[in-house]
Amino acid sequence: METRKRILTGDRTTGKLHLGHYVGSLKSRFELQDTYEEFILLADIQALTTHFDNPKLINSSIYDVTIDNLSVGLDPNKVTFVQQSQVSSIAELTIFYSMIVTVNQLRHNPTIKTEAQNYGYEDITYGFLGYPVSQTADITFCNADLVPVGEDQVPHIELCRKIVRKFNKLYGTSIIQPQVKLSQVGRLSGLDGSAKMGKSMGNAIYLSDTPEQVWKLVRKAVTDPARVTTDIPGHPEICNIYKYHQIFNPEEAPEIHEGCTSAKLGCFDCKKRLNVVLNNLLDPMRERRAYYENHISEVKEIIVEGTRKANVIGNANLDAIKEKMFLKI
Repeated sequence: METRKRILTGDRTTGKLHLGHYVGSLKSRFELQDTYEEFILLADIQALTTHFDNPKLINSSIYDVTIDNLSVGLDPNKVTFVQQSQVSSIAELTIFYSMIVTVNQLRHNPTIKTEAQNYGYEDITYGFLGYPVSQTADITFCNADLVPVGEDQVPHIELCRKIVRKFNKLYGTSIIQPQVKLSQVGRLSGLDGSAKMGKSMGNAIYLSDTPEQVWKLVRKAVTDPARVTTDIPGHPEICNIYKYHQIFNPEEAPEIHEGCTSAKLGCFDCKKRLNVVLNNLLDPMRERRAYYENHISEVKEIIVEGTRKANVIGNANLDAIKEKMFLKI
């Protein structure tokens, strides 16, 4: 039997997930679960890099993020959910890798620079600076072959590959150099027209939102600012709602484009159509969510069992690595 390639992906446990996460990652996780061996990391350690002062949020988000993934249709019999902080091999590998990475390499990582600016950090912590080192340990504890990421995360994976190459050369280990699996869809813009839908920006539709909440958000979303009345032809290429139609409603997008440019379709009606599409997408997720929210002990068992499996794999890999490093006596 041919061994399936292994994928490592996951989410920081800093709150519930939204449509941006669905488009960028969750949808492909669902589609790939029969083809690859998937590990879903519940990244509570990485959450501490920015939310170290709010551990209760991180704790509740471990369950929220797991339920969000399950609601999309991920099958716990096919994918492995892993609580990052409970896998000892990740912590040990982070320490080993940190010995061969220079501070300058971390400081010059463009993603770290951008994230530090986004969070308004003038003086960043050791953990925040070392995020790519921790991420390398996340990926390699189970020898993942592929890591699905967006464009902004590519520098992290390139640094990961450099660390692995150097480590293998130094110690004669055979840690896999992971390959990037780029998301086929770019970032989902926020409902306010900003470049990114974000947890902290108030411009996101969450997978857990009710139909009423979805409509409230869609109704106030930014459209073509020049179209002040319905009889004025619109410019779909600059309209945020039309971008959502292209992603979530591609079959009707050409008709909507024509209706907008010919002033036959008003912005309000266009939003109403998008609202129907989004709620049709979310309804099956709501049904699965309701089940798991009423069976939290089952969710906990999924996490515990997945983490147990991850520890078995990670410990075996770590033992082999320690043998090569002459750390076994």
